[in-house]
Amino acid sequence: MAKYRAALPQLKGANFLTDGGMETTLIFHQGAELPCFASFVLLETEEGREQLRAYYRPFLEVARSRGLGFILDTATWRANPDWGAKLGYDAAGLDRINRLAVAEVLALREEYETPATPHVVSGAIGPRGDGYKQGFMDRSEAEDYHAPQIASFAAAGADMVAGFTLTGIEEAIGIARAARRLAMPCAISFTLETDGRMLGGETLREAIEAVDAATDRSPAYFMLNCVHPQHLATSFEERGDWTSRILGLRANASTKSHAELDESETLDEGDPLDLGQRYVGLRKRLPTLRILGGCCGTDHRHVAAICEAAVPAAA
Repeated sequence: MAKYRAALPQLKGANFLTDGGMETTLIFHQGAELPCFASFVLLETEEGREQLRAYYRPFLEVARSRGLGFILDTATWRANPDWGAKLGYDAAGLDRINRLAVAEVLALREEYETPATPHVVSGAIGPRGDGYKQGFMDRSEAEDYHAPQIASFAAAGADMVAGFTLTGIEEAIGIARAARRLAMPCAISFTLETDGRMLGGETLREAIEAVDAATDRSPAYFMLNCVHPQHLATSFEERGDWTSRILGLRANASTKSHAELDESETLDEGDPLDLGQRYVGLRKRLPTLRILGGCCGTDHRHVAAICEAAVPAAA
């Protein structure tokens, strides 16, 4: 039985941390081989699973040192049918690997969670296509496409699911509808371009309001990931209830555009201290922002700097 599925603790107002740029850390800091940028392949061997544990632990230690809860996202951003097929996984293989990913983070929760610091297990869903390119599904197709992965997470005991690096509104609606059909709490995380807009030109407000309108506000909350805070300068100029729906940010370390990052052969780690200060500024504009972590180029040093700058220490 999932521990928090009926009542997500991050909705109650406390601060939570997440991890950072999983794939970039594994490749550039641990020397992992990730075909198609797929971290789930590491789950196939004990050596690979230990690499994943070594990735998670520094982030969990940061949360433990500050007495904060944690959102444990699975290593499954690429574990969907199209990307799985490129790596030799059929439907049964993907079901197995998604369940195994949940089991791995459940074990970490057992090790690190305390009564005062809940650790939420979240099944990570990535886009059907490239996270930096426009999606190509309508909402009905997206619902059918993503439902099997969500069902695997539900059966394995995850508390919730989260769709990350989403560039299109239709795919986000499909994920939210599939999660609702399978009685799984869902977070929707968009990525934006350097102008603070969706890849199709929509504003963040338009994207959030469209998803909420098409799903009866079924997502538990919204997030942003794979975008640098610098690129959000104009995203919140329009005020309204929609901003209260944004609870989380997992920012890139780099200020580069998605196109530049796609072509880069080196890791741009940015400035962790500067990134932390930018989170401070964003929290002043978005008081609901309380799920804090990183994305491409970030590791536990960045999350520690974000925490130090943006989360008041307990008295």
